[in-house]
Amino acid sequence: MPRENYNKQIFEILSKGHFISSNSINPTQKKLYQYLENEKEAVQDYFDQIGFYLVEGKDCFYFSREEEKNTLKSKLERAMRWISILDFFKSYDESFGVGTQITPSEISSVIGVNQNLKNKLNLLKRITKKEKYDESVNELFEILKKEGFVEVINDLSMTYKVLNSFSYLEELILSIDIEEPTTNEN
Repeated sequence: MPRENYNKQIFEILSKGHFISSNSINPTQKKLYQYLENEKEAVQDYFDQIGFYLVEGKDCFYFSREEEKNTLKSKLERAMRWISILDFFKSYDESFGVGTQITPSEISSVIGVNQNLKNKLNLLKRITKKEKYDESVNELFEILKKEGFVEVINDLSMTYKVLNSFSYLEELILSIDIEEPTTNEN
């Protein structure tokens, strides 16, 4: 396949804010990831010319670009959204992360007996816009899928696999450093 076709496919995915992950089961994603691995510098140069910066994450690629400062508020709102979503899944299972295979029904079945998880899901209803717990959990998975952090690996059981791009969210959260206020003992 000519380089232009690869670049076009890469642009169509990454320009929407999605990721190309190495552990995707999608054959096209795998092929594009391999192409990016082999031609990274040439592809970076190509996209730099139009103001998109190809970034290599932990076994994934994504776009970054310079933005005006007035987008800071929207970036903070998105970051808070992702912190809440990540907190929900990590509250369900601290080991939830890259490679996890899970169904929304597994999480939904725990909500009835886990008040902490139920409270966190209630806070997420502003994002999911769903009233029922199982519908909210399904919507969270759809959000993760749409953003390229999970993909369906079994349509029958609705089993999702967490992709390498999910580590981007984890690294985002870990990069936030909030200093504890110091007390003056005098």
